[in-house]
Amino acid sequence: MWALALVIFAASKWMTFRDAVKRGVRVETSRAAGYLLAWPGMDAAAFLAPPDRRSLTALADSVAAVLTIVLGAILIWGLAPAAMPAHPLVAGWIAMIGIVLMLHFGAFALLSAGWRHAGVNAIPVMRQPLRSTALAEFWGRRWNTAFHALAARFAFGPLRSRIGTTAATFAVFLLSGAIHELVITVPAGGGFGLPTLYFLMQALGVTAERSTRGRRIGLGKGTRGRCFTLFVTAAPAFWLFPPVFVRGVILPMLAAIGAIPRLPCDLC
Repeated sequence: MWALALVIFAASKWMTFRDAVKRGVRVETSRAAGYLLAWPGMDAAAFLAPPDRRSLTALADSVAAVLTIVLGAILIWGLAPAAMPAHPLVAGWIAMIGIVLMLHFGAFALLSAGWRHAGVNAIPVMRQPLRSTALAEFWGRRWNTAFHALAARFAFGPLRSRIGTTAATFAVFLLSGAIHELVITVPAGGGFGLPTLYFLMQALGVTAERSTRGRRIGLGKGTRGRCFTLFVTAAPAFWLFPPVFVRGVILPMLAAIGAIPRLPCDLC
């Protein structure tokens, strides 16, 4: 899983970097190294732009990131082991939440704060997704801005002019499904098609909230929009991370890092 994710990540970083260079973005060696090796975002043009002191960040951002890392560690090495072996799937889900907190909301946020303190426009990877009042807002501006920048530049933008907004939206979500198949179902050896089905549902949800009827009933704004977003993203989450992935990848990984004892064969 980690090997496939790293290969996809490295290829995406190089593609965005080369694209920025071709567009005439001035590149300094130190900044290029920082973008390629010490930043998970995919907006190369913004990161490589000249220093901007308006990007300064508050100390509170760094403190919040550190506390989030600690919370993630507690989930992985504290609560997840407590749930084993009586509830292995629950333990796996607790650990996955801990991993996301440690990396995406913790370590990546701390990196963003550090780069912004240096005047670099390093947009946080996660931008308070729970505040989303629309599914399009959740996926477009708040959850994993790295993938959004990549998809907008190389998939959605070129496709929209050819096949229209709706079809381009479905294409991007299906692309996300294919990428998640590579890092989830391929390592797990099962659950094929479920991540793609999950992202297909997201595309249907975005289309529904943008429809005339969706706007009429209040999808995409306010409390109703927030509830709709939470339901569509969270309710089918077991499709994105099927039990075969939790048992075959996450639990062995927890055993490898010492969070839980070595697994008996019937739990693998």
